[in-house]
Amino acid sequence: MLVLICTLTACKVGPDYVRPKVDVGAQFRETSGWQPADPTIAARPKGNWWVIFQDETLNGLMDELNVANLNVAQAQAQYRQAIGVLSGAQAPLMPTISAGTSLSRVGGSATSAAGVVSATNYDTYSLSATASWTLDIWGSVRRNIESQTANKNLAAANLGGARLTAQSTMALTYMQLRSLDELARVLRSSVDAYQQALTLTTNKFDAGVANPGDVATAKTQLESTRAQLIDTEQQRAVYENAIAVLLGRVPSSFSIKPIPFALKPPAIPVGLPSTLLEQRPDIAAAEMQMIAANAQIGVAIAAWFPSLTLNTTGGYRTNDYLQWITAPAQFWSLGPALAQAIFDGGARNAVIEQNRAILDAQSAAYRLVVLQALQQVDNAMVQLRVYDRELVARLAAVEASKEAVRLASNQYDQGLIDYLSVSVLQNSALNNESNYITLLGNRLASSVQLIVALGGGWTMDDMSKLDSKGKVIADTDKSADQGESTSVQPLSDGSNAVSTR
Repeated sequence: MLVLICTLTACKVGPDYVRPKVDVGAQFRETSGWQPADPTIAARPKGNWWVIFQDETLNGLMDELNVANLNVAQAQAQYRQAIGVLSGAQAPLMPTISAGTSLSRVGGSATSAAGVVSATNYDTYSLSATASWTLDIWGSVRRNIESQTANKNLAAANLGGARLTAQSTMALTYMQLRSLDELARVLRSSVDAYQQALTLTTNKFDAGVANPGDVATAKTQLESTRAQLIDTEQQRAVYENAIAVLLGRVPSSFSIKPIPFALKPPAIPVGLPSTLLEQRPDIAAAEMQMIAANAQIGVAIAAWFPSLTLNTTGGYRTNDYLQWITAPAQFWSLGPALAQAIFDGGARNAVIEQNRAILDAQSAAYRLVVLQALQQVDNAMVQLRVYDRELVARLAAVEASKEAVRLASNQYDQGLIDYLSVSVLQNSALNNESNYITLLGNRLASSVQLIVALGGGWTMDDMSKLDSKGKVIADTDKSADQGESTSVQPLSDGSNAVSTR
């Protein structure tokens, strides 16, 4: 019997999953000047990718984010739900056993041959157990387990994606806040300088060596710059509140102290396009959806075949309480039941075709996600290359405009030009410096976007490193924050190289 059962349950109808081929190219378009990622030394950041920016405040915010972000908490709950669904899908592989007992009073009447009617009342006592096992001959249950396992891995990939999204949002928001801090510093310095200029111009006017237009120009310049500073402070408060929400905290009880701008764009190792298939949670999620859809085809095909159920029942049944649990009151039954649907009007075929169509749709979605991932990496690399060139030009413009202001100020002090000429150059210098700060913030944001486009250190192996609550299981060999250290070394061009050991 065991050999027969094992033989019957050895097959699974339906197609086995095969990953579709996707042309990802041999390399990214933007390869010139980029460090190739060396897989033998794990050059790319893993886990705590944000440490390459060398900002202790950012590191502390990320540590809190990983345990307090509500989007991540929601994804963790969905992962636990997927585990529960998988456990339920595995249950039909085992027999179902139930037990019950009953006590009933039966009443009726009986008529004798002489026509005498008499009452018949008696008690019935029953104690029984039933076992039922539907053999998974055609693999319907196992295909469903395969599908639900993929759904569990899908939830794990979505959890990884939620973490990465929250982390990248935190990094982008924090960098924008620090850019505004630097812009506010420049504006405060300008306000102080313009206040001194207004005082100097007013004194000159009082001495009869300046005209009223110079005073008006100096005052206009001061107040407009002060207004920019107020607007910058308002924008900073908005980003500070956004960080508080990311941390699951009340904005009114949260603040970040301004500090000198110290963020530097890091050098980011870039590997081959094929590595994206293993490094991005959204690609893994798309593949898990394909696996789940493919397995559901097998479930639908198995519905065409008959189901075999083994049933057994045993227990005690009697009308005499004193004879209840005794040998004469025993009863049992044992036997198989075979069921087969003969005609369903095409319902089963319709379900099969529906699941095939779902698989085709998920396959197309998978290819699209891969192409979009390649696009995001190349776009980020293009942005970084352009930003690096533009930063050099912007910095040169800042230095040149400061020199022009210095020369014009000397001429104004000597009475050779009016203050309007100085004001025009000062405004130009302020705009150049503000644009440089904005560009530097964009350059840092593009670094984050490239790291995220490369998966942020996530791999498909991470799906198997979660406990039942969606927490990452410590791995002293591979985890970035459990025994793995990341260092940033300066390069000759002023950028940083990341090494992991």
